[in-house]
Amino acid sequence: MAPGPGGLTPVFTRGAQHAAKVVALSFDADMTADEGPRAAAGERFDNPELIALLRRLKVPATVFMTGRWAKEYPDQARSIGTDPLFEIGNHSYSHYAFTPPCYGLPTVEKGAVRKEVQRAFRAIRATGARNVVPYFRFPGGCYDDDTLRALGPEKVTAVQWDVVSGDAFATDADAVAEQVLDGVRSGSLVVMHCTRSAAPVTAEAVRQVVPELRKRGYRFVRVSELMAG
Repeated sequence: MAPGPGGLTPVFTRGAQHAAKVVALSFDADMTADEGPRAAAGERFDNPELIALLRRLKVPATVFMTGRWAKEYPDQARSIGTDPLFEIGNHSYSHYAFTPPCYGLPTVEKGAVRKEVQRAFRAIRATGARNVVPYFRFPGGCYDDDTLRALGPEKVTAVQWDVVSGDAFATDADAVAEQVLDGVRSGSLVVMHCTRSAAPVTAEAVRQVVPELRKRGYRFVRVSELMAG
């Protein structure tokens, strides 16, 4: 998308609502820079079962990946980023907040906003991922005009959402599925997570959401297709 007034990074929230029913599912692959010891101790920040399910269901999707996640799971990042079903967006390197307060996340050091984005792209591409798009999702979705202005030179589009799945830390897949199904309209962009430890029921919710939305006449697209209209 073109830069906003004053060179602000453009923000995309949802596609146009029109007769053709389309919806984009997006998944945040979260891992903060300081969670390495937890991963080493056995905590799983990936969700290969979810990715396998999307493949079986033939659902295109956009994965917003932190650089730290790509570094922890390079084989999975490469697999996702070389599969034409998927595209990878940037979710920062550290998953620290760009604008505090933001759900208790640590805050990016002042002046390091652009470096976070650059470092994440380098980490993702270093895995061999090719389907990398110039989209950025703020950790926690938290931003302000100063942050959008600072990111302007990176020539990315900030991608938010209009449907919150509620899958983060959820334990009831039915409730997550219901929230998505109640919120989706043509052109909707749904935010979900690709992190087992923080979103353990996402795959089960997707297993319910996809056939029901298809039954309602919806077609699944990646964010790039939603943005193109």
